[in-house]
Amino acid sequence: MTAPSPLRRKRTDEIVDAIKSSIVTHGLQPGDRLPQERELMEQYAASKGTIREALKSLEVQGLIRTRTGPGGGAFIETMSESRAMSLLSNYLFAKTVTIADIYALRKVLEPLVAVSAMANMDAQGYRRLTDIIAIYDHEPADAEERWNQRMAELDFHGVVAEYADNALLAFTCRFLQRLLKDLAVCHDIYIQPKPVLRAQGIGYQRQMIAAMQAGDGAAVHRIMSEHMAYAERSMLDLQAELTGDFLHDPVARGTGERRRKAAR
Repeated sequence: MTAPSPLRRKRTDEIVDAIKSSIVTHGLQPGDRLPQERELMEQYAASKGTIREALKSLEVQGLIRTRTGPGGGAFIETMSESRAMSLLSNYLFAKTVTIADIYALRKVLEPLVAVSAMANMDAQGYRRLTDIIAIYDHEPADAEERWNQRMAELDFHGVVAEYADNALLAFTCRFLQRLLKDLAVCHDIYIQPKPVLRAQGIGYQRQMIAAMQAGDGAAVHRIMSEHMAYAERSMLDLQAELTGDFLHDPVARGTGERRRKAAR
């Protein structure tokens, strides 16, 4: 029996990959222009429609931008981190992502990114971190300040990630921070008018800064691990209060069970 032939790739996809390879091979930089449409048609033996479809695909991916008129054409573009995160968020749009899902990764990655940032953190970086803490080291005056404080808590970790050696690790951590900003349940938690107990979290952050300045990587990893575990418990507790679901908490679950028995 003859084995089935592999699926033939779409010609447009082949040209997209070929153009990507050409960009790398020729060392093209942001702002450089790709060959004109007719040159691409000849180079890849493709129709105008196929080349335009390939260029459109590259533009959607954020790798080029097209400009019409005199001096127009297709130009190499640098994809911004925000754009990359938006595309990744689109992938997760129809999927269920929970606070626990996010912290399952944060608890592992945030300590690593903090250690990675140690060698690169300078005086300006430490000032940025302490300035951010000053945004939320007091009770907010109104709802707007409360929201800004919650966002600043995540921005603290974003600044740490900026100094990491590992670009992939840093991007992943900042993406998880963005998910916490965008997740609907987190938004509902952050706008609650009740006071937020931040002293413990701020304590972890100040301890981490001191450990980084001392060059103690083991302490940085331990402190950030404890900080993330504490942050997860706090967020899940706030979510339970918001939804009335205390089943994630063994103590609360036991209390609820005792109340049900007493009511019988």
